Amino acid sequence: MNPQKLDTSVRAISEWLARSVKSLGNHSDRLNAINVFPVADGDTGSNLYLTARAGSDAVSKLESNDIGGFLEVAARASMESARGNSGTLLAVFLSGLSEPWVGHERLTAPLLALGLERAKVRSWTALSDPVEGTMLSVINAIALAATSTLAHLKNDRESRAALDILLTQMSQAAKLAVKGTESELPSLVSAGVVDAGAVGMLIIIDELCAAIRTSTTDFESYEKFHGYDVQDPHVHLTQESESGVEVMCTVSLDALGAATLRGQLDVLGDSVIMSPVNQIEEDTYRWRVHVHVPEAEGALELVRKYGDPVNISVTDLCTHDG
Repeated sequence: MNPQKLDTSVRAISEWLARSVKSLGNHSDRLNAINVFPVADGDTGSNLYLTARAGSDAVSKLESNDIGGFLEVAARASMESARGNSGTLLAVFLSGLSEPWVGHERLTAPLLALGLERAKVRSWTALSDPVEGTMLSVINAIALAATSTLAHLKNDRESRAALDILLTQMSQAAKLAVKGTESELPSLVSAGVVDAGAVGMLIIIDELCAAIRTSTTDFESYEKFHGYDVQDPHVHLTQESESGVEVMCTVSLDALGAATLRGQLDVLGDSVIMSPVNQIEEDTYRWRVHVHVPEAEGALELVRKYGDPVNISVTDLCTHDG
């Protein structure tokens, strides 16, 4: 690999988003097939694809030299249209990644490491009950790999060669994290599969590396993941499904309102994710809210005590839409 061929501009970020959409679409069936955690509803691949597509579409015609500002627009659109646990976490990841990049025209190794660390923090804090063996494991692994690699680099950390080394270590760390998910959660151990969201995150990371390197992405190694070969069955169909619904909405809240609402949603349901979309006043943000509850109206009534929810979606958790 010739590091001089790396594309570190907005063009590469745009290409990354577009390639991620295409690859998530191509892999959505297999991702859906192994989706057994947190709910075996067979929609992780579809949710990741639709969420990523919303972000990519939002910047498809946007002209900018600011890699952070560009990605921020995509992240915000992804957050507003996020689907499911996996899609919401992807949107949070993109949002966190963009924050340290704002105002920069070129991606460097230190900037990438900084963005990944911020994305890790945002991802963990967005979830009320973060769990290893999921997308979080991949996010943790790539952030750690980037920070560790950067610390041991002897050459110019701002160089293209340094960024190329970082990309290699990130991709390897992500693959190892995916392989490890099978043994981290009882439901994955029982089903004999790796986590669907983790594989989806790996696809996104591999496409980031390929977009920067202006190279193709090799997905052949994915067939070695347990349950992921095209010949493997749709494992989620054999799993016990969960009753209830998934409720998502956007609501404007101050810090106290957001903290209080999160605490009450934790009591009412599970899989609670809350992440700010954008700031509208000094202490008020628009928040994207996600929760699994027995019935939708109880959750929406609770949200309405603190604000006026919009962009509401309710999805039955019992469905097996592969």
